[in-house]
Amino acid sequence: MITPLLALALALTAAPAQAAGPFNIKEAVNCRTGPGRSYDIVKQYSAGDQVTLECQTEGENINDDTIWDKTTDGCFTSDYYVQTTGRAEYVAPKCDAPSTPTAEPCPTLNEAGTALLKEFEGFVPAPAPDPIGLPTVGYGHLCQTEGCSEVPYPFPLTEETATQLLNDDVPRYTSCLGDMLGSVTLNDNQWAALASWVYNMGCGQTADSTLISRINAGEDMATVVGQELPEWVHAGGEVLPGLVRRRDAEVALFNTPSGKEAYPTCA
Repeated sequence: MITPLLALALALTAAPAQAAGPFNIKEAVNCRTGPGRSYDIVKQYSAGDQVTLECQTEGENINDDTIWDKTTDGCFTSDYYVQTTGRAEYVAPKCDAPSTPTAEPCPTLNEAGTALLKEFEGFVPAPAPDPIGLPTVGYGHLCQTEGCSEVPYPFPLTEETATQLLNDDVPRYTSCLGDMLGSVTLNDNQWAALASWVYNMGCGQTADSTLISRINAGEDMATVVGQELPEWVHAGGEVLPGLVRRRDAEVALFNTPSGKEAYPTCA
């Protein structure tokens, strides 16, 4: 016999999951094809935009929040940027998200690597020439168009939007670093140190370097990095003290022990 209470429970169980929202976007953020910054950008939300959540899933940790929200636009954004309850908790049904890429290097850097990049790139809120005259903004973003019009965040940048821009840029450099390397294994500190160098000097120059060729030839990596990185201190035909300090910091980070693999597989 089905009692009224049991009937209600069965009805609730069978009821389709409902979307949640709308919720406000706290600040400008990209919406991506999957729950992490390594996925392609589909669109961007601006601060104050409203989104409705189709479902939520686990993904890349963003400021201690691992929840990612799939909006009714069909893309994912970190729950950290969505003004729901103010806590990292589910407010919508769980969804089946695209699986996180496996057997691939880390697209982003660890905290130590990000801090190193920020320290040496410096925060520039609006487009301005760098020490050798190249127009940059944020944390070392090299402008691709007049006035850096390709940047999806309003000027002047805040430190938060500059960090987002940095996080958008870094995967391009980690990707080309991964393409350069052969059968070696790097922990997250080693990966971050080399990625900082590539971010600073560019994919083209570094790909043809003796540093990369020596590592790929099987030489001791700590020895190679200690000998080769300090050579990369010239810009505009001059030795820049800032580059000397940066290379020293990258060598120190490379030699900092870590048990977390970043290349060839992101642990």
